[in-house]
Amino acid sequence: MKARGAVLSRRHAHSAAVSDWKSLQVGDHVEIMKHAHVVAAGEVEEVSQSGNVLWLVPAGPAEKQLFLKSDGVQVRRS
Repeated sequence: MKARGAVLSRRHAHSAAVSDWKSLQVGDHVEIMKHAHVVAAGEVEEVSQSGNVLWLVPAGPAEKQLFLKSDGVQVRRS
């Protein structure tokens, strides 16, 4: 049986913001956060080489979306 602290810390790490968008892989399921609110969720389609631009295929029936790191959004794996 795992220690409770280890399980809680792993859960927290999973929901932590991804600071280096280049570490995201195509197909990763993510949430886009702005001002502590989820503004979009879906699957990573592509990340720019600079790691400053992310294309997301939304979970629902919608067009793919473009997010810029400079817009102040955060990404977390879901």
